[in-house]
Amino acid sequence: MKNMSSVERSAPRGGVVPFSRRVMNLAYWLTQAARRFPDEPAIIMGDRSMSWRELDRRVNALALALQARGIGRGDSVLVHSRNCHEIIETQIACFRLGSVWAPTNFRISPDEASWLAELSEARLLIISTEFEGHQSAITQSNNAVEYTVRIGPGTIGDVGYDEFIAEFDGQGCVNADVEHDDPCWYFFTSGTTGRSKAAVLTHGQMGFIITNHLCDLMPDTRQSTDASLVIAPLSHGSGIHYLTQLARGVRTVLPQQSGLDPEEVWELVEKYQITNMFTVPTIVNTLIDHASVRSRDRSSLRYVIYAGAPMYREDQKRALDVLGKVLVQYYGLGEVTGNISVLPPDLHSSDDTEARIGTCGIDRTGMQISIQDDDGTPLAANETGEICVCGVGVFAGYYNNPEENGKSFRNGWFRTGDLGHVDSEGFVFITGRASDMYISGGSNIYPREIEEKLLTHPKIREVAVVGMPDRQWGEIGVVAIVTVDGEKLDEQELTDWIKARVSGYKVPRRIHFFDELPKSSHGKITKKLVSSAIEEREAS
Repeated sequence: MKNMSSVERSAPRGGVVPFSRRVMNLAYWLTQAARRFPDEPAIIMGDRSMSWRELDRRVNALALALQARGIGRGDSVLVHSRNCHEIIETQIACFRLGSVWAPTNFRISPDEASWLAELSEARLLIISTEFEGHQSAITQSNNAVEYTVRIGPGTIGDVGYDEFIAEFDGQGCVNADVEHDDPCWYFFTSGTTGRSKAAVLTHGQMGFIITNHLCDLMPDTRQSTDASLVIAPLSHGSGIHYLTQLARGVRTVLPQQSGLDPEEVWELVEKYQITNMFTVPTIVNTLIDHASVRSRDRSSLRYVIYAGAPMYREDQKRALDVLGKVLVQYYGLGEVTGNISVLPPDLHSSDDTEARIGTCGIDRTGMQISIQDDDGTPLAANETGEICVCGVGVFAGYYNNPEENGKSFRNGWFRTGDLGHVDSEGFVFITGRASDMYISGGSNIYPREIEEKLLTHPKIREVAVVGMPDRQWGEIGVVAIVTVDGEKLDEQELTDWIKARVSGYKVPRRIHFFDELPKSSHGKITKKLVSSAIEEREAS
C-alpha cells in the first residue's frame, strides 16, 4: 500500500478537489469575545483584571508592532516566559497576523532554548527578563533572531514589551486570511528521547481540536457560568486549554506565584468559583495532598482535566475520594494536541468493581484509533500493538524534519510510539511507551503493570521501573521508589511483597530509594531521566 501522505491529491471519485481551503483565523475568537462581552473579565492575575475589550486592544497593538518589524504570514516568533497575560497576547497576536507562535517551556536550559530558536527559524524573540542567560544563548548563537522584546523590568534585549506596543495602541488590526494548512503554532516536543522537534499545528486542525475539546472534555462551557484556572505552562497543554476558554469568552485566572502553590490554587478556586482547570497527574497529586484542599470551597469545580502521562490507579482513587467525580482524562501527544481518547467524569469511579481499571477512555469524536503490529496490520481486540490514530486532529508534520515525518506516518496513520490495546467495547488501554518495554531472558516486560502493583503499597508514593543492561539476562528491571513521608522500607521485605503480586520474571532485581524522582520540564516522570539517575548512583 502506498503511503497516503506521499500521494498527489486528486479529485475523489464522485467528488471534487476542494475549491476553497480557507478557514477561520483562530484570533477571530478574540474578535467575537470582545464584541459580545467587551467589559467582562478576560484575564485575572492578582489585582489586575483585563477585559475582553482591553485584551483585544493590546493584541492589536502587539500584532501591528510585530508587523512593523517585518513579521508576517509564516514567520515565527519565539516566546520564552512564565505564565503571564503577555504570553497570551503573543499567542493571539501571532494568530492574528498569520504568523507562527513558537512558545518554549520556560524550564528548559539556555542551550535547548538556543536550539529551538534555530529549529523554528524565529526572527523575533519575546522573553522575560529573568531569563537573561537564555536570551544571551539565543542571540549569540542564532543569526535568524533580529530583534528581542523583553517582558518585565530590566535592560536585556532591544525594547520593553509595553514600549514596543505603545506606538500602536488604539489602532485596529484585521485577522489575516488563512487556509486549513497554514501553520499557527510550533508545538515543541519535550525531547526526552533526543533533540526537541517542532510539531506544526495549523489553523484548520486547531479549529477542530478546540471544538472537540469543548464537545468531549467540557460540554456546556459558557461565558456566563464558567471560570478557568491556569496551573501548567501556557506553552503547551495549558495553551491549548486556554483556547477553549477564549472560544467561549470564559474568564481565565492566572496564579501569581511563579511555581505551583497548592494553597494559592485552592484559594483562587474558592474566590473565583473556578469550574475547570488543566493539569497533569503529578499536579493533581500535589493539590490533593495539601491541607488547604479540605478547608476551601471547591464545589464549583466541574472538570479537573488531567493528561500528559497516565495516572496510576491508586492516585486516581485518592483524587476521586477528595474531589469527587470531576476528573476528566484525555490521552494524546502534542502532535495530536491531546485528541486521541477521553475518559469523562461519569466513567471514573473509585470503586474497583465499577471502574474500567487502566483505561484512558474511548476514541475522541471525529478521531479513529487503530492498534497495529510492526508491519502496520490492524490487530484484533485485546491484542497489544502500537497505538495509531487518524483524523483532523493530527498535526501536519514536524517542521523541516522529513526523516522523522517518514518514521511517524504510515499509510496515513500517525504512529504514537505508545503500546496498548483496545477491548471489545472500544476502550483504550496503554501498556507503555514502546521504548519503555525491556526484554529480560527473552520475555517482553512492560513496566506499567509492575508500577501499578507497587503503588498499592501503603508506604510508596512514586515509582518508576526501568530496564537496565545485564550480562546474564540481557536486561533486568530496576525500580526507583519514593516513599510516603520518607518512611523506611526493607528491601527484602519489599521484594517478597512484589513477588506475591507479579510473575517471578517481572520482579525488579534492584531497588533504589530516592527523596524525589527526576522529572522533565513538563513535570513528567520520564524513564530516560530515571535511568540516568540510577546509572549515576550505581557508578559512584
